[in-house]
Amino acid sequence: MKLLVALLVAVTSLSLFASEIRYNPKRLIVKLKEGQAMPAHHSVKKVQHLFERLYVLHLEDIKSLQSDFLSNEAFEYVEKDYYSSRTEKLPTAEKTVELNEKLSGDFNDPKLGRLWHFNNKTGMSVTKAYNEVINGKGAEVIVAVVDTGVDFNHEDLKEVMWVNEGEIPGNNIDDDGNGYVDDVHGINTLTRDSDGNATGNMKDTHSHGTHVSGIIGAKQNNGVGIAGVASNVKIMGIRTVPNSGDELDVDVVESFLYAAKNGAKIINCSFGKSHNEGGQAVSEAIKYIGEKYGTLVIAASGNSSQDIDRRLTYPASFENDHLMVVASTSNRGGMSYFSNYGKKNVDLAAPGSSVYSTTPNNRYSSMSGTSMASPSAAGVAAEVLSHNPELGPVELKRLLMESATKVGRFSSKLVTGGRIDLYSALQKALIK
Repeated sequence: MKLLVALLVAVTSLSLFASEIRYNPKRLIVKLKEGQAMPAHHSVKKVQHLFERLYVLHLEDIKSLQSDFLSNEAFEYVEKDYYSSRTEKLPTAEKTVELNEKLSGDFNDPKLGRLWHFNNKTGMSVTKAYNEVINGKGAEVIVAVVDTGVDFNHEDLKEVMWVNEGEIPGNNIDDDGNGYVDDVHGINTLTRDSDGNATGNMKDTHSHGTHVSGIIGAKQNNGVGIAGVASNVKIMGIRTVPNSGDELDVDVVESFLYAAKNGAKIINCSFGKSHNEGGQAVSEAIKYIGEKYGTLVIAASGNSSQDIDRRLTYPASFENDHLMVVASTSNRGGMSYFSNYGKKNVDLAAPGSSVYSTTPNNRYSSMSGTSMASPSAAGVAAEVLSHNPELGPVELKRLLMESATKVGRFSSKLVTGGRIDLYSALQKALIK
Protein backbone atom coordinates (compact mmCIF):
# COMPACT_ATOMS: atom_id res chain seq x y z
CA MET A 1 0.00 0.00 0.00
CA LYS A 2 1.76 3.10 -1.15
CA LEU A 3 0.83 6.76 -0.96
CA LEU A 4 1.16 8.18 -4.45
CA VAL A 5 1.63 11.93 -4.30
CA ALA A 6 2.57 14.30 -7.08
CA LEU A 7 5.24 16.51 -5.53
CA LEU A 8 5.24 19.84 -7.31
CA VAL A 9 8.64 21.02 -6.12
CA ALA A 10 9.99 20.91 -9.63
CA VAL A 11 7.14 22.91 -11.11
CA THR A 12 8.28 24.56 -14.32
CA SER A 13 4.98 25.69 -15.78
CA LEU A 14 1.62 26.81 -14.49
CA SER A 15 0.12 24.34 -16.93
CA LEU A 16 0.91 21.71 -14.31
CA PHE A 17 -1.99 23.15 -12.32
CA ALA A 18 -4.38 22.19 -15.12
CA SER A 19 -6.45 19.23 -14.02
CA GLU A 20 -9.89 17.79 -14.31
CA ILE A 21 -9.92 17.41 -10.53
CA ARG A 22 -11.47 20.47 -8.88
CA TYR A 23 -9.48 22.45 -6.35
CA ASN A 24 -9.76 25.69 -4.39
CA PRO A 25 -7.86 28.31 -6.43
CA LYS A 26 -7.45 30.58 -3.39
CA ARG A 27 -5.50 28.19 -1.16
CA LEU A 28 -2.25 26.31 -1.64
CA ILE A 29 -0.58 23.82 0.70
CA VAL A 30 3.20 24.06 1.01
CA LYS A 31 5.77 22.26 3.11
CA LEU A 32 9.06 23.98 3.81
CA LYS A 33 12.36 22.16 3.81
CA GLU A 34 14.25 21.98 7.10
CA GLY A 35 15.72 25.36 8.03
CA GLN A 36 14.01 27.28 5.22
CA ALA A 37 11.98 30.47 5.58
CA MET A 38 8.74 31.16 3.73
CA PRO A 39 9.48 33.02 0.47
CA ALA A 40 7.45 36.18 -0.12
CA HIS A 41 5.07 36.80 -3.01
CA HIS A 42 2.70 39.71 -3.69
CA SER A 43 -0.20 37.32 -4.42
CA VAL A 44 -0.02 35.70 -0.98
CA LYS A 45 -2.56 37.47 1.26
CA LYS A 46 -2.06 35.35 4.37
CA VAL A 47 0.17 32.53 5.56
CA GLN A 48 -1.54 30.05 7.89
CA HIS A 49 0.59 27.60 9.86
CA LEU A 50 -0.89 24.12 10.15
CA PHE A 51 1.75 22.05 11.95
CA GLU A 52 5.51 21.55 11.87
CA ARG A 53 6.69 22.76 8.42
CA LEU A 54 3.27 22.65 6.75
CA TYR A 55 1.47 25.87 5.78
CA VAL A 56 -1.51 27.15 3.81
CA LEU A 57 -1.02 30.11 1.50
CA HIS A 58 -4.17 32.18 1.06
CA LEU A 59 -4.11 33.68 -2.43
CA GLU A 60 -5.89 36.02 -4.80
CA ASP A 61 -5.77 33.17 -7.30
CA ILE A 62 -3.41 30.27 -7.76
CA LYS A 63 -2.82 31.28 -11.39
CA SER A 64 -1.19 34.50 -10.24
CA LEU A 65 1.79 32.56 -8.86
CA GLN A 66 4.79 32.43 -11.17
CA SER A 67 6.51 29.14 -11.82
CA ASP A 68 9.75 30.32 -10.20
CA PHE A 69 7.90 30.84 -6.90
CA LEU A 70 6.28 27.41 -7.08
CA SER A 71 9.63 25.76 -7.79
CA ASN A 72 11.41 27.68 -5.03
CA GLU A 73 14.04 25.53 -3.33
CA ALA A 74 12.56 26.41 0.06
CA PHE A 75 9.63 24.08 -0.61
CA GLU A 76 9.76 20.35 0.05
CA TYR A 77 6.48 20.08 -1.83
CA VAL A 78 3.54 22.13 -3.04
CA GLU A 79 0.03 20.72 -3.19
CA LYS A 80 -3.34 22.02 -4.37
CA ASP A 81 -6.30 22.14 -2.00
CA TYR A 82 -8.36 19.44 -3.70
CA TYR A 83 -12.08 18.83 -3.49
CA SER A 84 -13.42 15.29 -3.29
CA SER A 85 -14.84 15.99 -6.76
CA ARG A 86 -17.68 13.51 -6.69
CA THR A 87 -20.33 12.70 -4.12
CA GLU A 88 -21.03 9.05 -3.41
CA LYS A 89 -24.69 8.54 -2.72
CA LEU A 90 -25.42 6.30 0.22
CA PRO A 91 -26.79 2.92 -0.81
CA THR A 92 -30.48 2.49 -0.11
CA ALA A 93 -31.14 0.88 3.28
CA GLU A 94 -32.60 -2.51 2.43
CA LYS A 95 -34.92 -2.89 5.40
CA THR A 96 -35.17 -2.53 9.15
CA VAL A 97 -33.33 -5.47 10.71
CA GLU A 98 -34.10 -6.58 14.25
CA LEU A 99 -31.79 -7.32 17.16
CA ASN A 100 -32.58 -10.91 18.05
CA GLU A 101 -30.84 -10.92 21.42
CA LYS A 102 -31.57 -9.23 24.73
CA LEU A 103 -29.30 -6.99 26.72
CA SER A 104 -29.27 -7.59 30.44
CA GLY A 105 -29.12 -4.82 33.00
CA ASP A 106 -30.72 -1.42 32.81
CA PHE A 107 -31.06 -0.84 29.07
CA ASN A 108 -34.41 0.89 28.62
CA ASP A 109 -33.96 2.45 25.18
CA PRO A 110 -37.25 1.69 23.37
CA LYS A 111 -35.78 1.33 19.88
CA LEU A 112 -33.01 -1.01 20.97
CA GLY A 113 -34.62 -3.89 19.08
CA ARG A 114 -33.69 -2.29 15.76
CA LEU A 115 -29.95 -2.42 16.39
CA TRP A 116 -29.01 -5.63 14.56
CA HIS A 117 -25.36 -4.58 14.60
CA PHE A 118 -25.35 -5.41 18.34
CA ASN A 119 -25.93 -9.10 17.47
CA ASN A 120 -23.37 -11.69 18.46
CA LYS A 121 -23.50 -13.86 15.35
CA THR A 122 -23.38 -11.36 12.48
CA GLY A 123 -22.88 -8.07 14.34
CA MET A 124 -20.11 -6.95 16.68
CA SER A 125 -20.96 -8.97 19.81
CA VAL A 126 -22.07 -5.79 21.57
CA THR A 127 -24.81 -7.69 23.39
CA LYS A 128 -22.37 -10.29 24.67
CA ALA A 129 -19.87 -7.64 25.73
CA TYR A 130 -22.42 -5.74 27.82
CA ASN A 131 -23.92 -8.91 29.25
CA GLU A 132 -20.67 -10.65 30.17
CA VAL A 133 -17.73 -8.24 30.26
CA ILE A 134 -18.67 -4.62 30.80
CA ASN A 135 -19.34 -3.83 34.44
CA GLY A 136 -19.89 -0.11 34.79
CA LYS A 137 -18.50 2.76 32.80
CA GLY A 138 -14.85 3.19 32.05
CA ALA A 139 -13.01 6.45 31.43
CA GLU A 140 -14.58 9.12 29.25
CA VAL A 141 -13.42 9.09 25.63
CA ILE A 142 -13.83 11.99 23.20
CA VAL A 143 -14.68 10.98 19.64
CA ALA A 144 -14.63 13.63 16.92
CA VAL A 145 -17.10 13.18 14.09
CA VAL A 146 -15.69 14.99 11.06
CA ASP A 147 -18.76 15.10 8.86
CA THR A 148 -21.76 17.28 7.94
CA GLY A 149 -22.13 18.42 11.55
CA VAL A 150 -24.23 17.09 14.42
CA ASP A 151 -27.72 17.94 15.69
CA PHE A 152 -26.45 18.69 19.18
CA ASN A 153 -29.99 19.22 20.51
CA HIS A 154 -31.16 15.73 19.53
CA GLU A 155 -32.85 13.94 22.44
CA ASP A 156 -30.40 11.03 22.17
CA LEU A 157 -27.25 13.11 21.63
CA LYS A 158 -27.52 16.28 23.72
CA GLU A 159 -26.24 14.56 26.87
CA VAL A 160 -23.22 13.05 25.11
CA MET A 161 -21.99 16.15 23.26
CA TRP A 162 -18.49 17.33 24.02
CA VAL A 163 -18.46 20.79 25.61
CA ASN A 164 -15.63 23.28 25.39
CA GLU A 165 -15.73 24.55 28.97
CA GLY A 166 -13.61 27.57 28.09
CA GLU A 167 -16.21 28.99 25.72
CA ILE A 168 -19.35 30.96 26.63
CA PRO A 169 -22.14 30.03 24.19
CA GLY A 170 -23.53 32.70 21.91
CA ASN A 171 -21.50 35.73 23.00
CA ASN A 172 -19.63 35.95 19.68
CA ILE A 173 -16.29 36.06 21.52
CA ASP A 174 -13.33 33.69 21.38
CA ASP A 175 -13.33 33.27 25.16
CA ASP A 176 -10.57 30.67 25.37
CA GLY A 177 -8.33 32.36 22.80
CA ASN A 178 -7.97 29.30 20.59
CA GLY A 179 -8.83 31.16 17.38
CA TYR A 180 -12.43 29.96 17.16
CA VAL A 181 -15.51 31.93 18.23
CA ASP A 182 -18.26 30.03 20.09
CA ASP A 183 -16.77 26.59 19.46
CA VAL A 184 -18.90 25.11 22.22
CA HIS A 185 -19.38 21.64 20.70
CA GLY A 186 -16.88 21.84 17.84
CA ILE A 187 -16.22 23.90 14.71
CA ASN A 188 -17.47 24.52 11.20
CA THR A 189 -14.64 24.80 8.67
CA LEU A 190 -17.12 25.54 5.88
CA THR A 191 -18.32 28.85 7.35
CA ARG A 192 -15.49 31.28 8.07
CA ASP A 193 -15.24 34.78 9.49
CA SER A 194 -13.67 37.78 7.75
CA ASP A 195 -10.22 36.63 8.89
CA GLY A 196 -10.70 33.19 7.40
CA ASN A 197 -11.15 31.44 10.76
CA ALA A 198 -13.59 28.55 11.10
CA THR A 199 -16.73 29.32 13.10
CA GLY A 200 -18.38 27.45 15.95
CA ASN A 201 -21.76 26.53 14.48
CA MET A 202 -21.41 22.86 13.54
CA LYS A 203 -25.14 22.03 13.51
CA ASP A 204 -26.09 19.35 10.98
CA THR A 205 -28.37 20.55 8.19
CA HIS A 206 -28.12 17.24 6.34
CA SER A 207 -28.46 14.09 8.48
CA HIS A 208 -25.29 12.14 7.75
CA GLY A 209 -23.19 13.40 10.66
CA THR A 210 -26.04 13.03 13.14
CA HIS A 211 -26.62 9.43 12.04
CA VAL A 212 -22.92 8.64 12.38
CA SER A 213 -22.82 10.20 15.86
CA GLY A 214 -25.73 8.12 17.13
CA ILE A 215 -24.10 4.88 16.03
CA ILE A 216 -21.02 5.74 18.05
CA GLY A 217 -22.51 7.10 21.22
CA ALA A 218 -26.25 7.77 21.43
CA LYS A 219 -27.11 8.06 25.12
CA GLN A 220 -27.74 4.67 26.72
CA ASN A 221 -30.50 3.97 29.23
CA ASN A 222 -32.24 7.34 28.90
CA GLY A 223 -35.66 5.96 28.04
CA VAL A 224 -35.69 7.35 24.49
CA GLY A 225 -34.52 6.18 21.10
CA ILE A 226 -31.52 3.93 20.71
CA ALA A 227 -28.19 3.17 22.37
CA GLY A 228 -24.78 3.89 20.94
CA VAL A 229 -22.07 1.25 20.91
CA ALA A 230 -19.93 3.20 23.39
CA SER A 231 -21.15 3.83 26.94
CA ASN A 232 -19.02 6.77 28.09
CA VAL A 233 -18.26 8.86 25.05
CA LYS A 234 -18.37 12.55 24.26
CA ILE A 235 -19.09 13.49 20.65
CA MET A 236 -17.18 16.45 19.23
CA GLY A 237 -18.94 17.71 16.12
CA ILE A 238 -16.90 19.13 13.26
CA ARG A 239 -18.66 20.29 10.11
CA THR A 240 -16.11 19.87 7.34
CA VAL A 241 -18.12 17.87 4.81
CA PRO A 242 -20.65 19.95 2.82
CA ASN A 243 -24.08 18.49 2.21
CA SER A 244 -22.82 17.75 -1.30
CA GLY A 245 -19.95 15.72 0.17
CA ASP A 246 -17.27 17.80 -1.59
CA GLU A 247 -14.81 18.43 1.26
CA LEU A 248 -11.42 20.14 0.84
CA ASP A 249 -8.00 18.94 2.02
CA VAL A 250 -7.18 22.07 4.05
CA ASP A 251 -10.48 21.82 5.91
CA VAL A 252 -9.85 18.15 6.68
CA VAL A 253 -6.36 18.86 8.03
CA GLU A 254 -7.66 21.73 10.18
CA SER A 255 -10.47 19.57 11.56
CA PHE A 256 -8.01 16.82 12.50
CA LEU A 257 -5.75 19.28 14.29
CA TYR A 258 -8.63 20.90 16.18
CA ALA A 259 -10.01 17.53 17.28
CA ALA A 260 -6.69 16.17 18.50
CA LYS A 261 -5.64 19.37 20.29
CA ASN A 262 -8.96 19.36 22.14
CA GLY A 263 -8.64 15.82 23.42
CA ALA A 264 -10.23 13.58 20.78
CA LYS A 265 -8.57 10.17 20.89
CA ILE A 266 -10.64 8.83 18.00
CA ILE A 267 -11.68 10.66 14.84
CA ASN A 268 -14.35 9.16 12.61
CA CYS A 269 -14.16 9.92 8.88
CA SER A 270 -17.17 8.70 6.94
CA PHE A 271 -16.03 10.47 3.79
CA GLY A 272 -13.37 10.14 1.14
CA LYS A 273 -12.12 11.22 -2.25
CA SER A 274 -13.12 9.54 -5.47
CA HIS A 275 -9.61 10.20 -6.78
CA ASN A 276 -6.03 9.94 -5.58
CA GLU A 277 -4.71 13.41 -6.37
CA GLY A 278 -2.85 15.17 -3.58
CA GLY A 279 -3.29 13.78 -0.10
CA GLN A 280 0.21 14.24 1.29
CA ALA A 281 -0.85 16.90 3.81
CA VAL A 282 -3.83 14.87 5.04
CA SER A 283 -1.70 11.75 5.45
CA GLU A 284 0.99 13.67 7.32
CA ALA A 285 -1.67 15.21 9.56
CA ILE A 286 -2.95 11.74 10.52
CA LYS A 287 0.58 10.67 11.41
CA TYR A 288 1.27 13.91 13.30
CA ILE A 289 -1.84 13.80 15.52
CA GLY A 290 -1.29 10.11 16.15
CA GLU A 291 2.25 10.61 17.38
CA LYS A 292 1.77 13.92 19.22
CA TYR A 293 -1.74 13.56 20.67
CA GLY A 294 -2.39 9.80 20.63
CA THR A 295 -5.30 10.03 18.18
CA LEU A 296 -6.52 7.18 15.95
CA VAL A 297 -8.34 8.05 12.72
CA ILE A 298 -10.99 5.56 11.59
CA ALA A 299 -12.18 5.88 7.99
CA ALA A 300 -14.77 4.38 5.67
CA SER A 301 -13.44 2.36 2.74
CA GLY A 302 -16.05 3.73 0.29
CA ASN A 303 -19.16 2.51 -1.50
CA SER A 304 -18.00 1.74 -5.05
CA SER A 305 -17.73 -2.07 -4.78
CA GLN A 306 -14.11 -1.87 -5.86
CA ASP A 307 -10.65 -3.00 -4.83
CA ILE A 308 -8.92 0.08 -3.48
CA ASP A 309 -5.56 -1.67 -3.62
CA ARG A 310 -5.89 -1.25 -7.38
CA ARG A 311 -7.83 2.00 -7.59
CA LEU A 312 -6.56 4.18 -4.77
CA THR A 313 -8.91 6.52 -2.94
CA TYR A 314 -8.04 8.85 -0.08
CA PRO A 315 -7.85 8.71 2.87
CA ALA A 316 -8.68 4.97 2.72
CA SER A 317 -5.57 4.06 0.69
CA PHE A 318 -3.05 5.93 2.83
CA GLU A 319 -0.22 3.90 4.31
CA ASN A 320 -0.44 5.04 7.91
CA ASP A 321 -0.15 3.25 11.25
CA HIS A 322 -2.53 5.78 12.83
CA LEU A 323 -5.35 5.10 10.36
CA MET A 324 -7.79 2.16 10.44
CA VAL A 325 -9.93 1.58 7.34
CA VAL A 326 -13.29 -0.16 7.56
CA ALA A 327 -15.41 -2.11 5.05
CA SER A 328 -19.14 -2.79 5.50
CA THR A 329 -21.02 -5.98 6.34
CA SER A 330 -24.71 -6.88 6.20
CA ASN A 331 -26.93 -8.55 8.78
CA ARG A 332 -26.30 -11.89 7.07
CA GLY A 333 -22.63 -11.65 7.97
CA GLY A 334 -21.21 -11.16 4.50
CA MET A 335 -19.68 -8.08 3.00
CA SER A 336 -22.19 -5.48 1.85
CA TYR A 337 -22.63 -5.48 -1.92
CA PHE A 338 -21.54 -1.82 -2.15
CA SER A 339 -18.45 -1.98 0.06
CA ASN A 340 -14.95 -1.25 -1.17
CA TYR A 341 -12.30 -3.74 -0.09
CA GLY A 342 -8.56 -4.30 -0.33
CA LYS A 343 -6.26 -6.96 1.06
CA LYS A 344 -3.58 -4.31 1.65
CA ASN A 345 -5.58 -1.17 2.32
CA VAL A 346 -8.77 -2.17 4.18
CA ASP A 347 -8.09 -3.40 7.70
CA LEU A 348 -11.35 -4.97 8.84
CA ALA A 349 -15.13 -4.83 8.44
CA ALA A 350 -18.04 -3.65 10.59
CA PRO A 351 -21.83 -3.54 10.18
CA GLY A 352 -22.89 -0.90 7.66
CA SER A 353 -26.04 -2.16 5.94
CA SER A 354 -29.39 -0.92 7.26
CA VAL A 355 -27.99 0.53 10.48
CA TYR A 356 -30.61 2.35 12.57
CA SER A 357 -29.56 5.59 14.23
CA THR A 358 -30.32 9.21 15.03
CA THR A 359 -31.29 11.84 12.46
CA PRO A 360 -32.01 15.56 13.02
CA ASN A 361 -35.05 16.86 14.90
CA ASN A 362 -35.34 13.89 17.30
CA ARG A 363 -35.89 11.44 14.47
CA TYR A 364 -34.36 8.07 13.64
CA SER A 365 -33.83 6.11 10.44
CA SER A 366 -31.89 3.29 8.80
CA MET A 367 -29.00 4.11 6.48
CA SER A 368 -26.53 1.95 4.61
CA GLY A 369 -22.92 2.56 3.63
CA THR A 370 -19.36 2.23 4.79
CA SER A 371 -20.26 5.59 6.35
CA MET A 372 -22.18 3.53 8.91
CA ALA A 373 -19.50 0.82 9.20
CA SER A 374 -16.80 3.30 10.19
CA PRO A 375 -18.69 4.67 13.25
CA SER A 376 -19.67 1.12 14.21
CA ALA A 377 -15.94 0.41 14.47
CA ALA A 378 -15.29 3.78 16.11
CA GLY A 379 -17.85 2.95 18.80
CA VAL A 380 -16.06 -0.32 19.52
CA ALA A 381 -12.70 1.48 19.61
CA ALA A 382 -14.06 4.06 22.05
CA GLU A 383 -15.50 1.44 24.39
CA VAL A 384 -12.26 -0.54 24.39
CA LEU A 385 -10.20 2.59 25.03
CA SER A 386 -12.58 3.56 27.82
CA HIS A 387 -11.72 0.37 29.69
CA ASN A 388 -8.01 0.52 28.88
CA PRO A 389 -7.05 4.21 28.52
CA GLU A 390 -3.35 3.38 28.41
CA LEU A 391 -3.65 2.05 24.87
CA GLY A 392 -1.94 4.23 22.28
CA PRO A 393 -3.43 4.58 18.79
CA VAL A 394 -1.14 2.03 17.15
CA GLU A 395 -1.68 -0.46 19.96
CA LEU A 396 -5.45 0.11 19.91
CA LYS A 397 -5.59 -0.47 16.17
CA ARG A 398 -3.52 -3.64 16.48
CA LEU A 399 -5.73 -4.96 19.27
CA LEU A 400 -8.93 -4.34 17.28
CA MET A 401 -7.46 -6.07 14.25
CA GLU A 402 -6.08 -9.05 16.16
CA SER A 403 -9.40 -9.63 17.95
CA ALA A 404 -11.56 -9.41 14.80
CA THR A 405 -13.82 -12.39 14.10
CA LYS A 406 -12.48 -14.25 11.08
CA VAL A 407 -14.87 -14.64 8.16
CA GLY A 408 -13.62 -17.07 5.54
CA ARG A 409 -14.75 -15.13 2.49
CA PHE A 410 -13.03 -11.98 3.77
CA SER A 411 -9.55 -13.53 3.76
CA SER A 412 -8.71 -12.23 0.28
CA LYS A 413 -10.40 -8.85 0.74
CA LEU A 414 -9.27 -7.48 4.11
CA VAL A 415 -5.98 -7.25 5.98
CA THR A 416 -7.43 -9.16 8.94
CA GLY A 417 -9.97 -11.19 7.00
CA GLY A 418 -12.39 -10.35 9.79
CA ARG A 419 -15.18 -8.28 11.34
CA ILE A 420 -14.59 -6.12 14.42
CA ASP A 421 -15.83 -7.67 17.67
CA LEU A 422 -16.40 -5.74 20.90
CA TYR A 423 -16.51 -8.78 23.17
CA SER A 424 -13.22 -10.23 21.92
CA ALA A 425 -11.52 -6.84 21.84
CA LEU A 426 -12.50 -6.08 25.44
CA GLN A 427 -11.29 -9.44 26.63
CA LYS A 428 -7.95 -8.81 24.98
CA ALA A 429 -7.78 -5.22 26.26
CA LEU A 430 -8.54 -6.17 29.85
CA ILE A 431 -5.84 -8.84 29.90
CA LYS A 432 -3.13 -6.38 28.83
